[in-house]
Amino acid sequence: MSKEQDLAQQKKEAAAKAKAAALARRQSKESVTEEREGNINVAKQKAAAAAKAKAVALARRQSKESVTGESEGNMDVAKQKAAAAAKAKAAAFARKTSKESGIEESEGNMDVAKQKAAAAAKAKAAALAKKKESVGKEEDPEKAKAKAIAAAKAKAAAAAKTRARVEESTKVHTPDEPSPNQSILDQIVQAIERNLGQDALTDYYINNLSKDVPTLVAKPDTYFQIAKILRYDEQLNFHYLSELHGTDFETHMEIYVHLYSFNTNHSAALKVKLDRDSPVVPSLVPLWSGANWPECEAYDLLGILFQGHPDLNRILLGEDWVGYPLRKDYQPYDVEV
Repeated sequence: MSKEQDLAQQKKEAAAKAKAAALARRQSKESVTEEREGNINVAKQKAAAAAKAKAVALARRQSKESVTGESEGNMDVAKQKAAAAAKAKAAAFARKTSKESGIEESEGNMDVAKQKAAAAAKAKAAALAKKKESVGKEEDPEKAKAKAIAAAKAKAAAAAKTRARVEESTKVHTPDEPSPNQSILDQIVQAIERNLGQDALTDYYINNLSKDVPTLVAKPDTYFQIAKILRYDEQLNFHYLSELHGTDFETHMEIYVHLYSFNTNHSAALKVKLDRDSPVVPSLVPLWSGANWPECEAYDLLGILFQGHPDLNRILLGEDWVGYPLRKDYQPYDVEV
């Protein structure tokens, strides 16, 4: 081989080497954006070295083969093909390295997550152990029971004190006030005592359970005289009888009369207690005609006799009925009926 051929061969090798180096640098720059810094540098170095070695080996082989028959143009085409192949291989290797580095990174993140989960579980277990330990150190059940009883007693005592304070304040702030009808009752009692004496009434009071009605309790022998005063006294003038009925209290019978004055818009009640074995009382029909049927009803159902009634008879059961159904000891004459 001549010197000119040796020189040409050296130039070709130098050119191929330079192109391979340039190709490696370019590939290294392109892969920087795809791979992480540490792994990419390693991949670049490996790819560049491999590409450089392959390019040199290829150039030498092509140079040797082309010495005898190929021209300088054919050598350039071969070099270009070799460079393109090297570039393609380097790019493929870079992509493969990038994927491997991504997998490693995800595996690393998974490891970190596992470590965090393990740390959290460990902390939770430690807290639970501390709680159990504190519960175990508590006092025995007897002491706890004694404390609970003491707390309950204290609570009950406090509630009792509160109730006592409320009751006391109620007594202080809500004094017993006289009924608004007390003056009416006093007026009625004065009129009766003025005409019949102080012994005419057995009792008198304000009935708080019945709208504060002034209530008079007469004796059987003063019942009619007291009713007459209530009917004809000019200041009282109870000229309307709204109700009359009898009641069996087992120990005695009782007549209840409810009166009303349209002049004064006041009400009053007159009561009389009768012997249960012989319930007899004067009739109020001469004073109030409205007492007619109520007295017949009391006679029909309770057996109370009203002396002076114009037509005392049974109005519900009939004259042949045996017994008085509203008496507490009533027994039907004919059980089957």
